Amino acid sequence: MLGEYRIEGRGAAEIAASVERGIAAGHLSPGQVLPPLRELATEIGVNPNTVAAAYRTLRERGVIETGGRRGSRVRHRPASTPRGSLGAEVPADVRDLADGNPDTALLPPLGEALAAAARRHAERPALYGRRSEPDSDLGRLARAGFDADGVPEGPVGVASGSLDVAERVLAAHLRTGDAVAVEDPGWGSLLDLVSALGLRPLPVGVDDDGPLAADLARALESGARAVVVTDRAQNPTGAAVSAARAAELRALLAAHRDVLLIEDDHGCAIVDVPLHPLAGTTDHWALIRSVAKAYGPDLRLAVFTGDTLTVDRVRGRQGLGPGWISNLLQRTVVELWESGAVDVPAVAAAYGTRRDALVRALAERGVPAHGRSGMNVWVPAADEAGAVARLLRAGFAVAPAPRFRIAAAQGLRITVSSLTAGDIAPLADAVAAAVRPVPARSYG
Repeated sequence: MLGEYRIEGRGAAEIAASVERGIAAGHLSPGQVLPPLRELATEIGVNPNTVAAAYRTLRERGVIETGGRRGSRVRHRPASTPRGSLGAEVPADVRDLADGNPDTALLPPLGEALAAAARRHAERPALYGRRSEPDSDLGRLARAGFDADGVPEGPVGVASGSLDVAERVLAAHLRTGDAVAVEDPGWGSLLDLVSALGLRPLPVGVDDDGPLAADLARALESGARAVVVTDRAQNPTGAAVSAARAAELRALLAAHRDVLLIEDDHGCAIVDVPLHPLAGTTDHWALIRSVAKAYGPDLRLAVFTGDTLTVDRVRGRQGLGPGWISNLLQRTVVELWESGAVDVPAVAAAYGTRRDALVRALAERGVPAHGRSGMNVWVPAADEAGAVARLLRAGFAVAPAPRFRIAAAQGLRITVSSLTAGDIAPLADAVAAAVRPVPARSYG
């Protein structure tokens, strides 16, 4: 059964734990199909209802997923174990365009900012008893940025990255089994988080202007208790919510004021398109901004604002766990902001030049592609697994769509961060040879 690994257990908890051990040890691989519940029940000598309960527990934990007749299989990123892969390891002679990382040449040096934060810390060290609100200067600068972009008034919080905020906000309002409207295709880590929290994702299609209003309307009518929207630099498609689309979405949300709205503006410091926030149309909301894409992944910090109840709940829960985000880290970000360490227009233009050049080159070869903002280009592909394999043989590693989609059409994500002008034509040739051109359409 499943090679040499045997799932064991007499009760549902024991069976679930056996599956998790198999994943953690590498005996059960991401994407691997598990035995049908009746077959497994017969094999280990338990009632089929016991296996069904074990599989249900694993689904709620985000360890496995069920695809109707395709059966139950290990998720590509099982939530309760360190195992699980975003993709195969990239060979040394292959160009990695799958990692989603920023261009290190566009990240600012951190030495001076860290030193200045250390000096400030020596003058006024943070001690135990600190509350979970942000450093006063960080909060002031973050609020000024929100105000400049038309984000409604609200208190400011700080956490360890966008996903950390999203998790805390969802947990502050929702319960196991609640439905969440999510972009499809969308950020793989967010989709994994929703499943790991025991929430039920409702897919909302995406085009260049953001979530499709008709799809969101269906999700809301289907009982979505929360909606998660990426305002700009959407991962993986590069979508950015336009003014017209924002008006449509705001009108829908205004009719469902009890729905929790979470907006992710992680790309705020690397994009050259304006923000069109949806915040304020529902009673409970949060808008998140991360610093990692512009200043480097080591700066795991995000600021957020929202309605008072939501921010207070998140801060209160932080106080019972991590307590607060490192004052040194917060002061470092303040120094970077105050010094203008990132030239936002220049960084946005650099990514835009690479992104637009690739989209144009693919169009010239009859391949539709998308990428309105940020550092990724999305390419529809009728056979994504085959296209990934063909591109790997051609010397390019790209990210396949299964980690990003629920019901959306197949595709590939290409990160443009490391591309040079000389890379565009060879890459476009390889992509055109690897995918079957499909008609331009919305991603959903």
